[in-house]
Amino acid sequence: MPSLPQRPAPSVSLTQFLIEAQRAGHVSPDLRLLIEVVARACKRISIAVGKGALGGVLGEAGSAGEASINIQGEAQKKLDVIANDVLMEANAWGGHLAGLASEEMDHSQPIPDVYPRGNYLLLFDPLDGSSNIDVNISVGTIFSVLRCPDGVTTPGDEHFLQPGTEQVCAGYTTYGPSTMLVLTVGHGTHAFTLDREIGGFVLTTRDMRIPDETKEFAVNMSNQRFWEPPMQAYVGDLLAGTEGPRGKDFNMRWVASMVADVHRILTRGGIFSYPLDSKCAAKGGKLRLMYEANPMSFLVEQAGGASSTGRQRMLEVRPTGLHQRVPVFMGSRREVETAVDYHLRHDRAADAA
Repeated sequence: MPSLPQRPAPSVSLTQFLIEAQRAGHVSPDLRLLIEVVARACKRISIAVGKGALGGVLGEAGSAGEASINIQGEAQKKLDVIANDVLMEANAWGGHLAGLASEEMDHSQPIPDVYPRGNYLLLFDPLDGSSNIDVNISVGTIFSVLRCPDGVTTPGDEHFLQPGTEQVCAGYTTYGPSTMLVLTVGHGTHAFTLDREIGGFVLTTRDMRIPDETKEFAVNMSNQRFWEPPMQAYVGDLLAGTEGPRGKDFNMRWVASMVADVHRILTRGGIFSYPLDSKCAAKGGKLRLMYEANPMSFLVEQAGGASSTGRQRMLEVRPTGLHQRVPVFMGSRREVETAVDYHLRHDRAADAA
């Protein structure tokens, strides 16, 4: 008797995935609601990004010919402001948050008194890689969720200063050829693709895994002359290829959007590096610990990868400020360990000298 054709596996929506996670005890009802609200906000941002010039959203924000400057000292794009407003408004009234903080704002914001407050804190970079907006290259949104400390009803900046190990959820949305939400609640890293016909995110990759080994690296080579000696040595050996001490050829990729670069690494492996250099040494690094490094590190570790400052596991860094910056190495575990080894060997030799 001929076998019957196999039916395709039923699709799993983000809502179904989160309900199943709630039943398994991985998320609380309020955390499920929070993730769904963030996902809906990201769908709105995706629409604005997709309209581009048709929506009048390109170019810098500001008035009277003067650019709007954020707390980071960077000129804001119109979409930076739009994305920030969308996330702020979407999360203000649901009752699941006690407060939120954005890379675009000087200080954190408690939920207004007119609304009920929940037990979570939300941090986000509303539009990562916004310098790419005007040239139609992928950008994204990054977010991180912490618990509000017990007994705190009106959280301030200091209540957000928790190490990355305290995160209960992290994720990003990449706005590219398709819009994808990549999420972890501490039980693996999972990818959802926005199905525009049904208007919802659908699970497309469960338990993403980063290969331990890689032949691909992502770094801004234009900063090479400003790097520390161990980073110079590390990349020099990568570029030496099969004739160098690493004994194999490496490819380099660089999008200048952390979301896009890390998404590639989560998909096929590699190492993403934004090392300390003499231009950003006084600030501690280039990328923000709370809005970029910590959430991305959580996702990478949950996918079997590793993340470091070059000298310390990223998720164990004790934050000292809401907008603290750090050097970043993340991706395939063995390659991150190799990059860290270059830094530690250099430090030991310097100490001995």
